Amino acid sequence: MLWLYLLTRLALAITAYGARWLFPADRDAHDPGPLLAPFERWDWGFYQRIAREGYFPGTTGPWTEGWDHREAFLPGFPSALRLAHTVVPDWAAAGLLVSFAAGAVAVVALGRIARVCLPGTGTAGGRRTVLFFLLSPCAVFLAAGYTEALFLALALPAWLAALRRAWPLAAVLTALATTVRASGLFLAAALVTHFALSAYRSDRPEDRRAVWRQAPWPALCALPPAAYSAYLFTYTGDWMAWKHAQERGWYRTFHWPWESWAHTWDSAFGRLHTTGYAVMFQTELAAMAAGLLLLGALLWWRRWPEAVYLALTLWALGTSYWYLSVPRSTLLWWPLWIALAALSLRRPRFTTAYLCLAVPISTAVALTFLTGRWAG
Repeated sequence: MLWLYLLTRLALAITAYGARWLFPADRDAHDPGPLLAPFERWDWGFYQRIAREGYFPGTTGPWTEGWDHREAFLPGFPSALRLAHTVVPDWAAAGLLVSFAAGAVAVVALGRIARVCLPGTGTAGGRRTVLFFLLSPCAVFLAAGYTEALFLALALPAWLAALRRAWPLAAVLTALATTVRASGLFLAAALVTHFALSAYRSDRPEDRRAVWRQAPWPALCALPPAAYSAYLFTYTGDWMAWKHAQERGWYRTFHWPWESWAHTWDSAFGRLHTTGYAVMFQTELAAMAAGLLLLGALLWWRRWPEAVYLALTLWALGTSYWYLSVPRSTLLWWPLWIALAALSLRRPRFTTAYLCLAVPISTAVALTFLTGRWAG
């Protein structure tokens, strides 16, 4: 699986090289610009500033005019970036190194989870799952200096540990995942659900008691979010400063799901935005529809912990003013890639169909991001 991971990293490097030369900001330019400039897009700037300056440099903060609302971003990835920067002086290269190493861990863990969830398929199930995952439409974000790879490098081993009933390890890794993305809280809810079901389904009373003795471990997942809220409170006087920053900067105010769908639909097809933004809102709608279908399938299969994780994810993403970053979030839906792999193993033609559709979409999204356009 790692050889496939390395090949796809090479493919993205070639795509980035082509984007740099073929689509410069100035069409008349004779210099393509810095080598790693294609990866320094959008949220990357926030992570770099937090890693370099901290959250509240000097006397600046939400009370400062023109504030960038950086407290909306959790400290896990900036901390890893700052650590990598001690070895790699270039910030962009340090960010790529973090994602490269984390992505390798995530791929191995995903393959092992697939083998557990697809018994009887041997290594084929894991390889097929990893193939679909690495060629998924938003796979470029696994290579960029973003949070997806680092989150998965913690979340997927945590889930693998939970499947093996290694509750202390699962809880520690989940707690670390909550420092990277808010999705870590949804993973914690899934972990608690899986823990409770494991105790309930134990046949012998002594087995149930043995499981419940591990109950304090899942509670560990609440400590990092509480610590971050306390940190923000000391500077801003607001326990929910991270959420309020998201509301101010990214319109993540609460709206009912049907209102969010309507706002996103209008943005996608109502000619309210330029075509580049409109097509991205169209992909937001498609990703949300795919998530709802997957949630229905998980409920049908009675995969309750995974259903809890996905339901909370969709609720969080589907109750803002409009959908934002739902396609990127599909990278974190590991049951999706396992389900698609299972389908392809039963119906071989599905693999060909998936690759023919996913590869051009993945390339288009990669070029969109690497050329500085909004890519969800």
